[in-house]
Amino acid sequence: MVFYLGVNKVNYELEWIDTVWEAVTEKVSRTSKRIGATFPHVSIDGVYNSENASWWTNGFWPGILWLVYRETKEKILSETASEVEAKLDEILYDIERQDHDMGFRWLLSSVAHYKLLNRTDSKRRGLMAANLLAGRFNLKGNFIRAFDAPGREGVVIIDTLMNLPLLYWAAEITGDPRFKWIAIAHTDMVLRAFIRPDGSVHHVLRFDPETGERIEALGGQGYAPDSAWSRGASWAVHGLALAYRYTGESRFLEGAKSAAHYFLAALPENHVPYWDFRAPVTENMPLDTSAGACAASGLMELSRLVGEHEQTMYKNEAIQLLKALYENYKGSESEEAILLMATGNVPAKKHINIPIIYGDYFFIEALSKLKGHDGLF
Repeated sequence: MVFYLGVNKVNYELEWIDTVWEAVTEKVSRTSKRIGATFPHVSIDGVYNSENASWWTNGFWPGILWLVYRETKEKILSETASEVEAKLDEILYDIERQDHDMGFRWLLSSVAHYKLLNRTDSKRRGLMAANLLAGRFNLKGNFIRAFDAPGREGVVIIDTLMNLPLLYWAAEITGDPRFKWIAIAHTDMVLRAFIRPDGSVHHVLRFDPETGERIEALGGQGYAPDSAWSRGASWAVHGLALAYRYTGESRFLEGAKSAAHYFLAALPENHVPYWDFRAPVTENMPLDTSAGACAASGLMELSRLVGEHEQTMYKNEAIQLLKALYENYKGSESEEAILLMATGNVPAKKHINIPIIYGDYFFIEALSKLKGHDGLF
């Protein structure tokens, strides 16, 4: 790990960041005209395919548009993001099609819209989503239930950690601390039950919904119950850093550092993560650039929360990750995605080594942070 950068090195990194940012924002501006107000999820043969309105990734496209609009002020980007946000009302008012990913959908659409343009209707949507997320809280187990399917009442996944900023935002906007208490309780459960002593992370745990007792670990989208699914590791790095930023609770910062150090130590030599850090390495081992992008943005969060020496370390590691992802797996001019070789779900044999929208979002968010901006969370 590098703790010091000379002047020439700093200038080179700044030039690289600006060059990539210009290329990325130009591509988003260009492809937005075709993608429009749809729900892009994965790119097939260079073209982003749209999902149905209830899919969990549907906030990432408006999130990308808002990140770029914040700097370019290109009106068509804000208009398209607003149209996507309005289409999400179909899910916001349908209780049977909701889950724990309220934050991913409405933080990046409605809350971002409210923060940037002060839209009252967007604020209302964000607060409704926050109330629905808070309503999933299980008091006995101190967890937010992931899914509504029968038999899954006690299923909890690490991904939920990244949705909690919706509750912190709602607490700030309303002055009602109950939202914050729920977020803190869930995060304490994550530290207790999901994060292992070495900083690795479970993907899925099952609790008894009546007693709150932990029953078992499940493999989820990882190789096995006790493996280390790389995107789950990145959720932990990023989510715990955000929890510390919102609360100032030192245990969350220590948890974020532990998860970050595990993630960095587990990376292969080229800095591009495999889909699972504990799966047997094979000749055609699936990669997950989305895990690298999310971790890079999380490392940038950490760099703003620690002392000078650690700050330099985490920032340098984030830059290394972003450079490895972009220089090895950037999409061509004819490809709508920014990053290739993300992986959705290997056990389900679904979306392996293809571009996925959240990889693009977190890559752009990390770049934006390197340029001095805050994330949208």
